[in-house]
Amino acid sequence: MKAKQMVLVVLLLVAPMVLSGCYSCGSYHEWKGNGPVAPEVEHKVFWAKECVPLNAAKEEPKKEEPKPVAAAPSDCGPYIVTQVYPSPDCGVIQLDKSLPKEVQLNSTFDYTIRVTNLAATPLTDVVVTEHVGKNYKFASSSIPGKVDGNKIMWGIDRLDPKTSKEIKVVGSATTTDCVEQCSTVTYVMPACAYVNVTEAKLRLTKEATPAVLICDPIQVKFVVTNTGTGVARNVKVVDTLPAGLQTTAGQNEVAFAVDSLAPGESKTFAATLKAQKVGKYSNKGLATSAAGIKVESNVTETVVTQPILAITKTGPERLYLGRPVSYEIVLTNKGDGVAKDTILEDTIPAGVTDVKVSAGGVVSGSKASWTVGTLAPGASKTVTIAYMPSQAAALQNTASATAYCADGVRASVTTSVQGIAAILLEVIDVDDPIALGEEETYIIVATNQGSAPDTNITIVCTLEENFQFVSAGGATAGALTGNTVKFAPLPTLAPKAKATWQVKLRALKAGDVRFMVEMNTDQLGRPVVETEATHVYE
Repeated sequence: MKAKQMVLVVLLLVAPMVLSGCYSCGSYHEWKGNGPVAPEVEHKVFWAKECVPLNAAKEEPKKEEPKPVAAAPSDCGPYIVTQVYPSPDCGVIQLDKSLPKEVQLNSTFDYTIRVTNLAATPLTDVVVTEHVGKNYKFASSSIPGKVDGNKIMWGIDRLDPKTSKEIKVVGSATTTDCVEQCSTVTYVMPACAYVNVTEAKLRLTKEATPAVLICDPIQVKFVVTNTGTGVARNVKVVDTLPAGLQTTAGQNEVAFAVDSLAPGESKTFAATLKAQKVGKYSNKGLATSAAGIKVESNVTETVVTQPILAITKTGPERLYLGRPVSYEIVLTNKGDGVAKDTILEDTIPAGVTDVKVSAGGVVSGSKASWTVGTLAPGASKTVTIAYMPSQAAALQNTASATAYCADGVRASVTTSVQGIAAILLEVIDVDDPIALGEEETYIIVATNQGSAPDTNITIVCTLEENFQFVSAGGATAGALTGNTVKFAPLPTLAPKAKATWQVKLRALKAGDVRFMVEMNTDQLGRPVVETEATHVYE
């Protein structure tokens, strides 16, 4: 009687599925009287009336899973059962249950329920319900179950295609009657449509020239990259420049735009900037998109420096003709930038000879030059130049220096080259000795041995009582006043020139006579006295 009850239960489980109209493709086709069907469409869950699967894409041939070996039923009926839902010919989900053939009264035993998704799509909300006999006492299960009277229910949220879930049930028999365990499975086969969700992400990197001179351009490069999975649209890159920094067009902002940026795609933009003053400039760029993405770049620093030249030239303010003149020129970089391609020049005035320059100097025409090259911040270069003036004049000369990215500088010196007058006075008597009553002629010669003219040369002769004035003449007219003969001043006496005067006297008294001549000029400042001795005899 118990075996018949088991068969009846199985029939009751199968009947609703058959009545629901879920036939296998073969059954449906044969019912329509269309003959045999192609094996590749047999046992499909959904089909058209011509037995064409609605999901016409070919499936990979599935491996045959080993079927459980049929076991001889016990006196109560089968203890191993397999059921396909909704029917064996159009299966979606298969339940395999294996119980022990016999157990001891009140002894714990376990059995398994295995649920397999036969379909090609996932199943959700799978519920396995176990209807247990009155003489079965449930103890536990490998998956938490919900007990409701004589029912135990297990929920499986999702069962992927061709996968299985096994439930191990533990319990015991409370009487010696056959334990009847009946299972049912319900499930949901969702119709799922999918929306691909993407996300655009931006990364912005920036590069800038780290150090420049103020006259050099600053090169800036931006690279914006979409590191996300979706398209970034209306991407803009903006860099607001700090004060003192502008584009070559005089703008205070750098801006670029791109319509769209695909995932993984990068765009590179470049700009040329110009610094208005020295200093350190730090800033970063900003990338945005239409979706509201905002990302900043790394911070870049650019140090802007400038060489500043300073020059000094030193030399004598006054120099006497006939001596060499020497100058020292010092060039210094007082800025914070390197002075490159530095050149130092000095003019050579007219009227000089024997030009000499320090090491590295080159004389060409009226210029001397030194190629200094690179002059580091704080460094100096010292050169010298010397020459011999050939005439008394004012020597005016200028040193100048230039360097890349530096303002030119100049330094001038004026040296007054002066001559010096050096008057030599000579007095000689023509006849010595002379007899009483004879005449003596004295020759007075003034010679300018210096390098400059002498002016306002005056000659005064003093006579002793032994002599009587006879006459005077020469470069200027002379006249007797008392015991002195004064000559009119000679206005000028050029360098190396001579002026001569004569005085004639008659001897009146014998003896050792002195003839004294006094000369003065504007350049001497004090008189020069010369005395000539003459012997007068009887």
